[in-house]
Amino acid sequence: MAISVSNSTAASPTPQAKRDAYLQHLLSVAQAGVPEALKLESLREPAAAIAQEHSFPSTRQEDWRFTDLSPMLAVPFQTSAAAPSLDVGALGPVQLPEVSNRLVMVNGQFSPTLSSLSELPAGVVVSNLASLSTDLRTRVLERLGQSPSSPDVFSALNTAGFQDAAVVWVDRNVAVSEPIQVVALSVAQAGPTVTHPRCLVVAEAGSAVTVVEDFWSEIPGDHFNNSVTEIWADDNAEVTHVRLQREGAGTFHIGKTAVTQGRDSRYRCTPISLGARISRHNLVVTQTGPQTETMLNGLSAIADTQLADTHSVISLNHPHGNADQRHKCIVDGRAHAVFNGRVWVPRASQQTNASQLNRNLLLSDKARVDTKPELDIVADNVQCAHGATVSQLDANEVFYLQSRGISADQAQRLLIYGFAMEMIDTFPLASLREQLIAAVTQRTA
Repeated sequence: MAISVSNSTAASPTPQAKRDAYLQHLLSVAQAGVPEALKLESLREPAAAIAQEHSFPSTRQEDWRFTDLSPMLAVPFQTSAAAPSLDVGALGPVQLPEVSNRLVMVNGQFSPTLSSLSELPAGVVVSNLASLSTDLRTRVLERLGQSPSSPDVFSALNTAGFQDAAVVWVDRNVAVSEPIQVVALSVAQAGPTVTHPRCLVVAEAGSAVTVVEDFWSEIPGDHFNNSVTEIWADDNAEVTHVRLQREGAGTFHIGKTAVTQGRDSRYRCTPISLGARISRHNLVVTQTGPQTETMLNGLSAIADTQLADTHSVISLNHPHGNADQRHKCIVDGRAHAVFNGRVWVPRASQQTNASQLNRNLLLSDKARVDTKPELDIVADNVQCAHGATVSQLDANEVFYLQSRGISADQAQRLLIYGFAMEMIDTFPLASLREQLIAAVTQRTA
């Protein structure tokens, strides 16, 4: 006799099934927003396959154990519609008097009205991907998405779904004297949106350029900004890169910067994280030739319940490389900062010099930091060092300043200023330094 058993209540999906379904939703949304003119199947289809092979990150994964993205699972993000018409006032503090060449992407799409690209020197192209000439577009596609760094789920989502891309191309032996600004501006739409800003910077052999990358928004509600920036510093090229993230309080910001350095190249980066509800910056530097120089000077300044996560990997694969990384965190309220930096020195990388230091200043007894500097060394003829410190404002130092007629509030601001200034001083623009000083020193214990 056959027995039929019915179950009126369907089994609830497992947490992993929910994450897989959410990732599939993000991928479908990303692919739906791709314009016909930029289908680029040979680039996007492998990226979509990589995204499908991965899972949406959870704190059970080592790389994500301090950064919980589960609040995103409740938000049904949709792709952004056509970029709205805006006037220059929408740029707010992004307008810098020292910058004459500015490319603006609004919700991942090029905005010609907000961009200013009339004073570019010969041998320099700053444009969006969709507007490039056929010849340059061919050369761009030989670099776009071709970074030697390992793809992750979010960079794969970006490659599968970016709607346009900012391109900065500097020809061989051309030195650009003025900074070039690339702005990723996010504006609110009818519901929660996801945008995939994409940027490619190519400095050909012997060239030099400074790029200021600015992520800006005032969106108070839910927004997901998933950015990827690829930088190619060819042989003997020099790239100075400022990355400033100051997005709205409801933003989830996941960003990757993938840097490829050729022989004798120099890359200097100052990544600053101030905004967003949850932010994560993955900085991956890959050395493809000997005698490269890499300098990273980062700062995270957060408060309330913000979370700012910095993960970096520097792969020194050839001899005579130099890498110096310093990252500072100022953490107030119930905020949480994360730093995980890894320097990889294989056997072939003899006579390499590498140093890494993470310093953290906690302004509240509820503030938290998790730090993990790493050196992975196989070569035996190297000079490498790393370290981390966690401290609070010194009461004796505050008292000393008060004894000189300075108020307690001013004393705290002065000490915070002194802690952050080492990083802010590396900024090439005076107006931007002033903005950052004001933003950082408003936090007091």
